[in-house]
Amino acid sequence: MTRSQKRSVRKASGGRYRVAIKKKKRDLARPAAQTMLGETRKKIIRTRGGNRKIRLLSYRYANISSEKGRKTKKVEITDVIENPANRDFARRKIITKGAIINTEKGKARVTSRPGQNGTVDAVLID
Repeated sequence: MTRSQKRSVRKASGGRYRVAIKKKKRDLARPAAQTMLGETRKKIIRTRGGNRKIRLLSYRYANISSEKGRKTKKVEITDVIENPANRDFARRKIITKGAIINTEKGKARVTSRPGQNGTVDAVLID
Protein backbone atom coordinates (compact mmCIF):
# COMPACT_ATOMS: atom_id res chain seq x y z
CA MET A 1 0.00 0.00 0.00
CA THR A 2 1.29 3.45 -0.83
CA ARG A 3 1.80 6.31 1.59
CA SER A 4 0.06 9.58 0.84
CA GLN A 5 0.65 13.11 2.08
CA LYS A 6 -2.93 14.15 1.38
CA ARG A 7 -5.74 14.58 3.90
CA SER A 8 -7.41 11.38 5.09
CA VAL A 9 -10.63 10.30 3.41
CA ARG A 10 -12.21 9.73 6.84
CA LYS A 11 -13.35 12.35 9.34
CA ALA A 12 -12.64 12.04 13.07
CA SER A 13 -16.25 10.89 13.52
CA GLY A 14 -15.77 8.08 10.99
CA GLY A 15 -17.72 9.75 8.19
CA ARG A 16 -16.24 10.26 4.75
CA TYR A 17 -15.08 13.46 3.09
CA ARG A 18 -16.16 13.94 -0.52
CA VAL A 19 -13.03 13.59 -2.62
CA ALA A 20 -12.78 16.32 -5.26
CA ILE A 21 -9.36 15.37 -6.64
CA LYS A 22 -7.99 11.89 -7.35
CA LYS A 23 -4.63 10.66 -6.08
CA LYS A 24 -1.62 12.03 -7.96
CA LYS A 25 1.96 10.84 -8.21
CA ARG A 26 3.14 14.07 -6.56
CA ASP A 27 1.16 13.17 -3.41
CA LEU A 28 3.13 9.98 -2.74
CA ALA A 29 5.33 9.84 0.35
CA ARG A 30 8.44 7.76 0.85
CA PRO A 31 9.01 5.48 3.83
CA ALA A 32 10.77 7.07 6.81
CA ALA A 33 14.57 6.71 6.95
CA GLN A 34 14.62 5.69 10.65
CA THR A 35 18.29 6.48 11.21
CA MET A 36 19.80 3.89 13.54
CA LEU A 37 22.87 3.93 15.73
CA GLY A 38 25.65 1.98 13.98
CA GLU A 39 28.15 1.97 11.11
CA THR A 40 27.74 4.73 8.53
CA ARG A 41 25.22 3.96 5.78
CA LYS A 42 23.84 6.66 3.48
CA LYS A 43 21.42 6.66 0.57
CA ILE A 44 21.06 9.42 -2.02
CA ILE A 45 17.47 10.10 -3.08
CA ARG A 46 16.39 12.09 -6.13
CA THR A 47 13.73 14.61 -5.18
CA ARG A 48 11.47 16.91 -7.13
CA GLY A 49 13.23 19.14 -9.63
CA GLY A 50 16.20 16.78 -9.92
CA ASN A 51 17.56 17.79 -6.51
CA ARG A 52 19.06 15.34 -4.04
CA LYS A 53 18.61 14.42 -0.40
CA ILE A 54 21.02 12.34 1.64
CA ARG A 55 19.16 9.76 3.71
CA LEU A 56 21.20 8.73 6.72
CA LEU A 57 20.29 5.09 7.38
CA SER A 58 22.73 4.53 10.24
CA TYR A 59 25.41 6.69 11.85
CA ARG A 60 27.70 6.63 14.87
CA TYR A 61 28.81 10.28 15.29
CA ALA A 62 27.18 13.62 16.11
CA ASN A 63 28.26 17.24 15.67
CA ILE A 64 27.88 18.57 19.22
CA SER A 65 27.74 22.27 20.03
CA SER A 66 27.24 24.05 23.34
CA GLU A 67 24.09 26.06 24.10
CA LYS A 68 25.85 29.25 23.01
CA GLY A 69 26.93 27.56 19.78
CA ARG A 70 30.50 28.81 19.85
CA LYS A 71 32.33 25.52 19.36
CA THR A 72 31.25 22.41 17.48
CA LYS A 73 32.97 19.06 17.79
CA LYS A 74 32.40 15.63 16.22
CA VAL A 75 31.93 13.04 18.97
CA GLU A 76 30.79 9.43 19.10
CA ILE A 77 27.22 8.59 20.12
CA THR A 78 27.16 5.89 22.79
CA ASP A 79 23.41 5.44 23.28
CA VAL A 80 19.93 6.77 22.47
CA ILE A 81 18.35 7.57 25.84
CA GLU A 82 14.89 8.80 24.88
CA ASN A 83 12.94 9.88 21.83
CA PRO A 84 9.77 12.00 22.16
CA ALA A 85 8.68 11.12 18.60
CA ASN A 86 8.01 7.52 19.62
CA ARG A 87 8.90 5.78 22.87
CA ASP A 88 9.85 2.59 20.99
CA PHE A 89 12.51 4.48 18.97
CA ALA A 90 14.81 4.73 22.02
CA ARG A 91 14.65 0.97 22.52
CA ARG A 92 15.42 0.39 18.83
CA LYS A 93 18.21 3.06 18.86
CA ILE A 94 16.53 5.22 16.20
CA ILE A 95 17.73 8.84 15.96
CA THR A 96 15.28 11.57 14.94
CA LYS A 97 15.02 15.29 15.59
CA GLY A 98 14.44 15.88 19.29
CA ALA A 99 15.98 12.58 20.41
CA ILE A 100 18.12 12.65 23.57
CA ILE A 101 21.44 10.93 22.93
CA ASN A 102 24.32 10.04 25.22
CA THR A 103 27.78 11.02 23.93
CA GLU A 104 31.34 11.21 25.20
CA LYS A 105 30.70 14.87 26.15
CA GLY A 106 27.39 14.13 27.93
CA LYS A 107 23.69 14.20 27.07
CA ALA A 108 22.61 16.07 23.95
CA ARG A 109 19.39 16.82 22.05
CA VAL A 110 19.38 16.25 18.27
CA THR A 111 18.52 19.43 16.34
CA SER A 112 18.90 18.20 12.74
CA ARG A 113 16.75 15.80 10.73
CA PRO A 114 19.08 12.88 9.90
CA GLY A 115 16.69 11.33 7.39
CA GLN A 116 16.54 14.62 5.45
CA ASN A 117 19.93 16.34 5.99
CA GLY A 118 22.39 13.47 6.14
CA THR A 119 23.99 14.68 9.41
CA VAL A 120 23.33 14.39 13.13
CA ASP A 121 23.68 17.80 14.80
CA ALA A 122 23.01 18.13 18.52
CA VAL A 123 23.12 20.63 21.40
CA LEU A 124 24.48 19.73 24.83
CA ILE A 125 21.96 19.69 27.69
CA ASP A 126 22.58 19.76 31.49
